[in-house]
Parts: sequence; structure tokens; C-alpha cells
Amino acid sequence: MTRPALSVLFVCMGNICRSPTAHGVFRHQVAQAGLAKVVQVDSAGTHNYHPGEPPDERSQAHAARRGYDLSDLRARQLRGSDFEAHDLILVMDWDNLAQVREECPPQHLHKVRRLTEFCQRHDSPVVPDPYYGGAQGFEQVLDLVEDASLGLLRHVAARLA
Repeated sequence: MTRPALSVLFVCMGNICRSPTAHGVFRHQVAQAGLAKVVQVDSAGTHNYHPGEPPDERSQAHAARRGYDLSDLRARQLRGSDFEAHDLILVMDWDNLAQVREECPPQHLHKVRRLTEFCQRHDSPVVPDPYYGGAQGFEQVLDLVEDASLGLLRHVAARLA
């Protein structure tokens, strides 16, 4: 019997730095775990700043150095249908959390969480926005996202078991 797919949506502000990085990293980990057929991964932004654009070149370059390809991803804004379509909606920071909760229908609020809740090694309440900073910010995003993705993968595998 085939298990139903579980869908995870990552959300940041513009969907060009943090959420596509999380999308690419988690998608890679899901594929390595052999779960690509049962776990769906997507990303979106709370704002419609960059519709249809690829991830920030710096995000792509830093991710590529760690073996993650983000080149096929395109920015989009969070839609009302996302709340129904996804089992987990994971936001990057407090502003994202507040906005997503405000837009989320009450029956789906339990799906909305911070990605860093799944961190196992790092103790950060948020994934900080690297957009206006330097290379270290993009590396910090990857460090937090990789850590949280491993914890998330354990969580997802347990839900599918």
C-alpha cells in the first residue's frame, strides 16, 4: 500500500534566499533518504517581490558549494490554497510567522511552525535574512537550514512510519 504524500512548504519574505535554500537542502535530503516519491517540497514568500525569479545568485553559489542545486526554483508568493495543500508550513523568522498566521485559516494554524524548531545542534529562534549582508550570512543560513532539515527529516519519517 502506498503511503500518502506529505507536503512541506518553506516560507520567507521574498522567496529568493532563505526559503529556496531550505527547499533545495531539504529536497536533497529527502531524495537521499529515498522519500522523494512520498514527500513533496515547495517554497514561497510572504511578499510578491520577485515573482518567477530564480534564487539570489549568492544563495545559489553558497548552496552549490555544499552540493545543493537551486537553479530550477522560482519565486512565488504564498497563496491561500497553500494552507490546505501542505502538511507543514515552516517559516524562517518572527515576521514571517506573524504574517503567515494572520493569513492562515484557523483550521490550518497547527501546520505553521518555525523551521528552527527542528534544529538539533544550533540554538537559534530564526533563520536570519542574509540579503543585505555578506557571505557569512549565507553560510549561516545554510548551517541552520542543514541542521533543521536533518531534524525535520526525522520528524517527517516518523510521521510516515
